[in-house]
Amino acid sequence: MNKIKLTLIFLLIFTLECFSQDSGNNGIRNTAISSGIGLGSVLAVVVSWERNKSVLLAFFHGIFSWLYVLYFVLTRKPEERHKK
Repeated sequence: MNKIKLTLIFLLIFTLECFSQDSGNNGIRNTAISSGIGLGSVLAVVVSWERNKSVLLAFFHGIFSWLYVLYFVLTRKPEERHKK
């Protein structure tokens, strides 16, 4: 059930970024969108939470985003490879 919730949150954040394009020249809105949370951060937080179940570590790994994702891919355990 937690995996479904995390997937839905990920999809919600991803779709908000995809469909929040503005054709006008609104400086405040563009700044808020461009400094939002990125795909690498979301992926790092979800992967960190699945492995460690720690909010502090998930926050820390979200800051390093793609670096942690690459680290996770390189150091995956055999039971994490085909987890369903």
